[in-house]
Amino acid sequence: MDPIQTAIAAITLPHTQRSLGSEKALVSADVRGSDLHVVLRFAYPAQHLQAALTDAIAAATGHAAANIQLQIDSNIAVHKVQQGVNTIAGVKNIIAVASGKGGVGKSTTTTNLAIALSNMGARVGVLDADIYGPSQPTMLGVAGLQPEQRDGKFIPVVSESGIQTMSIGFMIDTDQAVVWRGPMVSQALQQLLFQSQWDEVDYLFIDLPPGTGDVQLTLSQKIPVTASVIVTTPQDIALLDARKAVDMFNKVNIPILGIVENMAMHVCSNCGHAEAIFGSDGGKALADKLNVPLLAQLPLSLPIREAMDAGLGAQLHAQEHAIADLYQQAAWQVALKVADMGRDFSGRFPKIVVE
Repeated sequence: MDPIQTAIAAITLPHTQRSLGSEKALVSADVRGSDLHVVLRFAYPAQHLQAALTDAIAAATGHAAANIQLQIDSNIAVHKVQQGVNTIAGVKNIIAVASGKGGVGKSTTTTNLAIALSNMGARVGVLDADIYGPSQPTMLGVAGLQPEQRDGKFIPVVSESGIQTMSIGFMIDTDQAVVWRGPMVSQALQQLLFQSQWDEVDYLFIDLPPGTGDVQLTLSQKIPVTASVIVTTPQDIALLDARKAVDMFNKVNIPILGIVENMAMHVCSNCGHAEAIFGSDGGKALADKLNVPLLAQLPLSLPIREAMDAGLGAQLHAQEHAIADLYQQAAWQVALKVADMGRDFSGRFPKIVVE
């Protein structure tokens, strides 16, 4: 390895202990005239690191940042799921977003994690599995649209952020109650997932309904889930229910990537005073107990609520940089954790039929 490549390999990724060398990210580095052309390839989306890595490469190699021509690629793999469940065509990794209790911001978290990962360069989808109260069409700004059908399959609706979306909300009158028994709900979930033509999705988020009922059981038995994220608020009653969601995933051997603590702090929009009105660090204590990362502590925020109600998540991330950074750091940890999981190689082998 030449001195330039050695210097680049030693660069540490922001907010991690990982180096470009340990990640085997360096594809090429060559000098052309006054410019240094560098190609990096990661097992996760990393477009958000373009500026930081350009500056780091300039500092490490002695080239001016203006003369660094950096190309960042990603090669996101399919990772292992529950034993006996096959992966889905067009979907690499499924991440379930769950809470034991309603009203903790699970759907908001799903939407914003999806937008963050999309902004980082991933191909992202969202499946709205909350059959009784579908909210993803509204939050992603695609309410009122309907998926097209092709060859007997639904074509997911694509949001402004490029997120492929499927929801029962596209197909029913959202002003009418869905009065279905559990088996019908489970069947609807499977149809939404398996009868949709997903277009090479790297990460598909499933926004689950609260609790540990029929939908969650179907998810664990029939849907190939790579891992899960638990959403809670700091107060004790929400944490009690979040532990039930944790226990459910542990029983069905679905890994937990981390905890998102919503409404961790309320910041007054007039004076800036911060107050922990729902308690302090409950999500952090749960994460510590489970020995999983605390992915984020998110504020009770008027801009987040307004953006979700209006379907303006893309604008939220573009304008509210402090909020966007919190979601980006959470999504970054999710992507890193998934990349570290065991890969699924079943697609490389032909199916054997015994006659």
